[in-house]
Amino acid sequence: MSQTILITGAGSGFGEGIAFKLAELTDLSVIATTENYAQIFRLEQKAKELKLSNIFFEKLDVTLSDDREKVLEWDVDILLNNAGVSEGGSVLDIPVSAIERQFQTNVVGPVALTQIAARGMLKRKSGRIIFMSSVAGLTVDPFSGAYSASKHAVEAFAEALYKETRPFNIDVITINPGPFLTGFNDRMFETYRGWGTAVASRVFDYQELNFPHEQYDPQIVINETVKIILDENPKYRNVLPKSIEGEQRKQLDSIWNRQAKDGIGQENNLVITAKKIHKETPKK
Repeated sequence: MSQTILITGAGSGFGEGIAFKLAELTDLSVIATTENYAQIFRLEQKAKELKLSNIFFEKLDVTLSDDREKVLEWDVDILLNNAGVSEGGSVLDIPVSAIERQFQTNVVGPVALTQIAARGMLKRKSGRIIFMSSVAGLTVDPFSGAYSASKHAVEAFAEALYKETRPFNIDVITINPGPFLTGFNDRMFETYRGWGTAVASRVFDYQELNFPHEQYDPQIVINETVKIILDENPKYRNVLPKSIEGEQRKQLDSIWNRQAKDGIGQENNLVITAKKIHKETPKK
């Protein structure tokens, strides 16, 4: 029997690519959800052009309880929590409202949605819950504290859920993309434009800063995520691209030996890079 996968945040980027690739390659019933209705028409036209009959589009804003309850009407076997937002800024500058938005969209909404979708899985004693986390859930860059904090929270919920669901035969998986060129990372460094006019009080000049990493082809995440979804027994944590897993481990280990006064009086290397790099710089 065909299974049903629910993908949030499928109006663009990773979510859209994963939804269409799954619909093309499998007989899964793909429910691709978007934050608003305006995104749906283009996706429906794309599905028609590709002659896909197993992909369906619904409006589901994970921050809205009424939208989340739509899941009660769907028998979801696999949930991919992909919806997310990112707003950059120093811990000293970023408005509290921007922090709250990220936690509502990246943490509270997906967890609340998971609670609903998991009910059917618990009854069947089978299912799969996947969190599209980030390497930002493992390590932290300057100006990404709020976003990273939300992804660290996702990691905590996923780890707890993994341990809690062992008796119910529910798989819990995290996917941790690094820097990928979808536009998501670069927009993070433009959200300061909505902070108001109190420029003089800011510690940093955000007009000088860009996302401080070269970025990979997003098709890597799309292809690998599809493999993870279809794999009978994938890894719990999946850093992408796989080539940066060692660097992530190295960064985590280095914190244990850090002294409070290390680097005092100097700019962090990533702050320097943020001032030099151009927007949307691809990985060579």
